[in-house]
Amino acid sequence: MRKLVLFFLLPLSLAAQETNFTNFKKYPFPTELTAAPTGGRIAWALDEEGRRNVYVAEGPNYTPRKLTDFEADDAQEITSLSISADGQWVVFVRGGDHGANWEGGLPVDPVSDIHPFKMQIAAVPWAGGALKYLSEGDAPVISPDSKTVAFIRNGQVWTVPADGSTAATSLFTTRGTVSGLQWSPDGKRLLFSVNRTDHALIGIFTTGDPSLKWMGAAFAWDGSPQWSGDGSRVVFVRRKGVGGAPDSLTVNHPNPWSIYIADAGSGRAQLLWKSPATLRGSYPSTDGGPNLHWAAGNTIVFLSYQDGWPHLYSLDAGSAGAGPAGQPTLLTPGRFMCEHIKLSTDGRYLVCSANAGPDRSDVERRHVLMVPVDRPDPQVMTPGKGLEWTPVITGDGKTLAFLSATPQRPPLPAVMRLGSGSGADAAAPSNAITVLCQDRIPADFPMQTFIEPKPVTFRSADGMEVHADLFLPPGGAARKPAIVYLHGGPPRQMLLGWHYSAYYSNAYASNQYLASLGFVVLAVNYRLGIGYGYEFNHPPHAGAMGASEYLDVRAGGLWLRKQRYVDTGKIGIYGGSYGGFLTALALGKDSKLFAAGVDFHGVHDWFMQSSLTSALKDQYEKAPDYEKALKTAWLSSPVAYVDKWTSPVLIIQGDDDRNVRVSQSIGLVNRLEKKGVPYESMIIVDDTHEWMKWSNAVKVYGAAADFFVRKFLR
Repeated sequence: MRKLVLFFLLPLSLAAQETNFTNFKKYPFPTELTAAPTGGRIAWALDEEGRRNVYVAEGPNYTPRKLTDFEADDAQEITSLSISADGQWVVFVRGGDHGANWEGGLPVDPVSDIHPFKMQIAAVPWAGGALKYLSEGDAPVISPDSKTVAFIRNGQVWTVPADGSTAATSLFTTRGTVSGLQWSPDGKRLLFSVNRTDHALIGIFTTGDPSLKWMGAAFAWDGSPQWSGDGSRVVFVRRKGVGGAPDSLTVNHPNPWSIYIADAGSGRAQLLWKSPATLRGSYPSTDGGPNLHWAAGNTIVFLSYQDGWPHLYSLDAGSAGAGPAGQPTLLTPGRFMCEHIKLSTDGRYLVCSANAGPDRSDVERRHVLMVPVDRPDPQVMTPGKGLEWTPVITGDGKTLAFLSATPQRPPLPAVMRLGSGSGADAAAPSNAITVLCQDRIPADFPMQTFIEPKPVTFRSADGMEVHADLFLPPGGAARKPAIVYLHGGPPRQMLLGWHYSAYYSNAYASNQYLASLGFVVLAVNYRLGIGYGYEFNHPPHAGAMGASEYLDVRAGGLWLRKQRYVDTGKIGIYGGSYGGFLTALALGKDSKLFAAGVDFHGVHDWFMQSSLTSALKDQYEKAPDYEKALKTAWLSSPVAYVDKWTSPVLIIQGDDDRNVRVSQSIGLVNRLEKKGVPYESMIIVDDTHEWMKWSNAVKVYGAAADFFVRKFLR
């Protein structure tokens, strides 16, 4: 009879726990913040329990107004949000999976609709009214006269009237896949890049001209094109094309790049600047890559890692053709990184997110940084314990808009008045921040229970300093079970508060929920991540070439074991994507340290996920260390350690994952089954790597928490 009572009590306990996590997941999450090229209008997308809609506001009061009315948790993301120059149209893309590594344009259908929604370009009047789907397609750009939308459909360029008065038509067709569309200032030409597999070109389409024009075509990979202010020239980035003798695979190599300026009329291109031939001088791999812009005063601005940090630099465009330019001006000196970079409409200022500020812990946050394009005078506009990102300056230059959060309050749009005129010289960092949409936080969202994570550091076995965020629940000195959380990417950084990524906002809410249940949680920012300089971001022997980052993961577990408030026999581990890979590697290598784990869509076999086995298959030559690379990849894979694996694990993946093959989880499950390792599994039908359906995110993170509760608290 006692067993029967427990049988009935268990589901009730699990149901109560799932309800609690549902509340933790009820936060609104804004994305796609944008400003009109003129005036004071802004727009953003807001995800409210899976209901994704567009909101707008206008200065000086910036009262939010909901512009669309999508009321289903149907997994259709909103991207490429923009406002026409006349302020009358809001255009965006609905659908697709823009975080995917492949098949991003295919329908996303976790509701298993028999007629899935296809990715489409939508337009809605600023004043409100009926939404129109203009066409299937992606990456729309509105013409300067606000009448036409150019976009990509099946890799080619199409156009459609912004008001949807006529059907979309093909503008031109060329070999390869087109991207990076930009209207010229006069609205008569389109700048673009085209991927042709082993090389890429920069082209210009001109209305009325029967031929495309190519800018400095070469045996190279050209990209990131930008118009000059008067439309007479184009600046772009050049890298090596694909091919040549194979190089060693197990060591890091410089990846040089250059900046060229081309005459838009003749297509003749001249070298402006060449990167240092060093590892730090390599093509930047952080958000936006080179972040190339043609700014005011004939100034070219870009991002480079050459001083060891992802910083902004400027060059005089007038020196093109005189050989490589001199040293560029470093605009943002200091030990911090820049990302989410935007140029003001007048071209005089850059704004970005940076882990900079007066507090030593700002390295674990994001604040808005503003800097003139012609001199190193950066200002942190939003200091404090909050977090701010994706800033934009309104078209009239009077307002700075950004997304804002605290360790407790979830992200929301916010504005700051810049005073008279525009730019950093017209604003003071103490200017008040006005947070918008606070009424969209549900009354039952448990914001008041959220704890403020604490920054901690420790060293790995090889001496690497590792940063981590500690979620320490109340309860005094009593020993508690602990969990290591591992982000994916791997070029990511967990923060001392809400994250700017929707995926990692899930993780932040999950870590808070686990802390509310009594778990100590340590979010480890292992090497390969961003925020701590080039050498940390690009370490030797990482990933498939040795998994050196696992040293940091193990060090996190050992650090927890030394804390007096941790039950050393109950240390768990979990993570997603690359974090799932490291979770599985930890359980295979160190089951005695990590007693249980949850692996979300992790990579388990580098041979299956990477191209190592097919690399250079069509060439007689092989990399000099090819065999060594194959062996190293195997020894860097979790499947190589299944024989040592004893800890129970929960494996979860969506079966429409477009970032990690589902076969990665199938292969691991089959190996664990054969070995007799205790495991549980959950497959989410028709959802993707990002858990596009809100209720699915609730389900999988709730299941992870339940797994740790069952293993450690019962």
